[in-house]
Amino acid sequence: MRAEDPQIVRLADYRPSDFLIETVDLDVNLHPTATRVTARLSIRPNPDGRERAALVLDGEDLKLVSAAIDGGAIEADALDVSPERLTLANPPRRPFELTIVTEIDPTANTRLMGLYRSNGAYTTQCEAEGFRRITYFLDRPDVLAVYTTRVEGPKDETPVLLSNGNLAETGEAGDGRHFAVWHDPHPKPSYLFALVAGDLGVVEDRFVTASGRDVALKVFVEHGREDRATYAMDAIKRSMRWDEEAFGREYDLDVFMVVAVSHFNMGAMENKGLNVFNDKYVLASPETATDGDYANIEAIIAHEYFHNWTGNRITCRDWFQLCLKEGLTVFRDQEFTSDTRSRPVKRIQDVRNLRAAQFAEDSGPLAHPVRPQAYAEINNFYTPTVYEKGAEVIRMLKVLIGPEAFKAGMDLYFDRHDGQACTIEQFVACFAEVSGRDLDQFMLWYHQAGTPSVEVTTAYDAATKTFTIEATQRVPPTPGQPTKAPAVIPMVVGLVGPDGRDLPLVVGGRKADAVVALTSATTRVTFEGLEQRPVASLFRNFSAPVKLSADLTDDDYLFLAANDPDPFNRWQAGQTVALRNLVARVAALRTGGATPEEPRIADAVGRAFAPGETDHAFAAQVAALPSEGDVAREIGDDVDPDAIHAARRALKGAIAASLADEIAAAYARLQDTGHYSPDAASAGRRALKVSALDYLAADGGAEGVALAKALFDGATNMTDRIMALQVLSLHAAPARDAALDAFAASYGSDPLLMDKWLLIQASAPLPDTLDRVRELTRSRYFDFGNPNRVRSLVGAFGANPTQFNRADGAGYAFVAETARALDARNPQVAARLLGAFKTWRALEPGRRAKAEDALRTLSRASGLSADVGDIVRRALG
Repeated sequence: MRAEDPQIVRLADYRPSDFLIETVDLDVNLHPTATRVTARLSIRPNPDGRERAALVLDGEDLKLVSAAIDGGAIEADALDVSPERLTLANPPRRPFELTIVTEIDPTANTRLMGLYRSNGAYTTQCEAEGFRRITYFLDRPDVLAVYTTRVEGPKDETPVLLSNGNLAETGEAGDGRHFAVWHDPHPKPSYLFALVAGDLGVVEDRFVTASGRDVALKVFVEHGREDRATYAMDAIKRSMRWDEEAFGREYDLDVFMVVAVSHFNMGAMENKGLNVFNDKYVLASPETATDGDYANIEAIIAHEYFHNWTGNRITCRDWFQLCLKEGLTVFRDQEFTSDTRSRPVKRIQDVRNLRAAQFAEDSGPLAHPVRPQAYAEINNFYTPTVYEKGAEVIRMLKVLIGPEAFKAGMDLYFDRHDGQACTIEQFVACFAEVSGRDLDQFMLWYHQAGTPSVEVTTAYDAATKTFTIEATQRVPPTPGQPTKAPAVIPMVVGLVGPDGRDLPLVVGGRKADAVVALTSATTRVTFEGLEQRPVASLFRNFSAPVKLSADLTDDDYLFLAANDPDPFNRWQAGQTVALRNLVARVAALRTGGATPEEPRIADAVGRAFAPGETDHAFAAQVAALPSEGDVAREIGDDVDPDAIHAARRALKGAIAASLADEIAAAYARLQDTGHYSPDAASAGRRALKVSALDYLAADGGAEGVALAKALFDGATNMTDRIMALQVLSLHAAPARDAALDAFAASYGSDPLLMDKWLLIQASAPLPDTLDRVRELTRSRYFDFGNPNRVRSLVGAFGANPTQFNRADGAGYAFVAETARALDARNPQVAARLLGAFKTWRALEPGRRAKAEDALRTLSRASGLSADVGDIVRRALG
């Protein structure tokens, strides 16, 4: 499909399927190039569908071998078949069985959607519309069926045969082949179907549910990597127990399986009972994985397991409701990590990620609501807005109605809609019912794109002992939505007194709730009984995904950075002061004005490295400056990435110089002693140590580089080694190249470790980075057909603020050219590379023109996929 010829799907056009499929019996006879799939579908007319409708089944790149109704041949003139569709013009008006035999080529399936073969193993990926690449089907999420799957393959090549549900039967099939039959008793949509076959090792365990049911647990990996799957197994068990305790949800099959594969478009997939994972989110050992890897494995294992109820048992009616399963499940996995590790640190990390990815998306041409109203390609809506902002909307709902009502609403949702395909309206209605609140205005969060801004002014009246907060909300125009209505924004407020303690909140002579609901363009609240001016602590724990602008001074924020009882706002206060200074520095660099005075933010950073600091993970967050992306978003338009980079580096150097002794002492004090452990406390200690090293090497001087080299050479775990390599990569010094070569010599045979090596080089803010990336695409460590390699090198380069945004436009051209070359092979991954252009309109005019030129050149290419064409068209607006 060309970029200018989209096929738009609209929420307003939704109607129920004219037919339903009650049971699916699949027989999959595996062959590398000619797999034969026999599908017996029990079909009946839908009472809610059109009475005289034709039966139209979805397909993609399929070869039909035969089709029959109730065992009888179908008249030739009654059947219309193409690789993309099978149509019965006049199907029976009663329940009937349709048998379809198709043939597919898994080896040629480089799109990695449907059934594909890589590294000798067969794998499926069916979300969102991959099942239609296996057989003709009503491939939509509101058609739920019970599946029985027989998988047959050669015993020597595929000793492991897996599918959804419980194992019902195994046996010999003759000629060196065998089979396994799997039955899933729970009705599910086709996107949750899974099949895996290959020669795999397995790690096994068991879990006893709260009601006493015994569940077999199995993690399948490549042979020889079983020892790297033990942490994932432990994460499964902890996730299962947490979901029972936090949400009252038990697992419902006899077995739960995870399979790690090396070629996968996504992070992981929640197929019922058989979760397929990108191996980077399963495999870990102290010698091969960083603290971040361990945390990601834990979170993503939890996320996919939690989908068993929020996504599988209750699924979405149509793809416009994608946030119903994804936003809700992200919220659940965030809560799991908060309970497992540090709640304040997790909240800070999540907000950092939200601002970096989703706020950027909201401010550019790819902005869309949490529930979009139309799409040309559903694969392009697996976005930070659907996932991360979707989770924030759930969190706001909990803040508004309170934890008890939220729990009651979740219980009602599970009880009322188990086994159904639902909408956002049905979900929110459960919370309206249990809380007694009108949530119609709250629904605007699902309908409106863009990040609201809230401007707050404060006033203290000593005569009346009152303190007034006035908040004005605005939502910027976004594509297709020039004007917006005020939403419900929960602003959690604290008033911090001179002694650093919270003051009572009194309004109208009564104790007031800390949650102030902003429901109109301007909201004013006056607190009473205040003997002295307090400092307002606003949007505590980031109670709403908004951009806050307040009339607090730097002194106010520095006071909060030292005293605010809310950990998130204590961190945020320091970030705000640093951000103000960075913006002023950028302006000075661009205009030739005076450099701003050194900020007192160094005091807050100094506290992070103080000897008495025991919460190292939180201190590491406090010590980290706002990112270059944070500064760009604060500036908003006419962004110069080089000026931002220079300003941030100068500020980091200034802080490092003023705190040199304290930071050096902290670095020495935080050196690891003893055996490596990925637990949260140990990881926090290492995070603060590396933050100290980052400051010590900020100016690229010999002393700091020597410390980084010493850490790299003497590292006893992969976290220290990678962190040291990252610090070295920031500077064009001989030590950088020596360390990169040493790393490749030691780990060149491990693709996941080489992904880190590729990413570090692609992320370096150095003039030679693009040349290095081009050279690496031709190296033996890069595989154009592996999504992990592409993301680690080209994707990481697209996220490099200075080098992707080179003034000569070469960075834009490289990413666009790479996406074009990859499009024919894997459109989904190609389209995601183009996410690098999501903020191009905010750049200064010279870069903006070159980015637009790269996009327009790509738009004129012939034969663009729907995935890539959709992104290019929307980016150009």
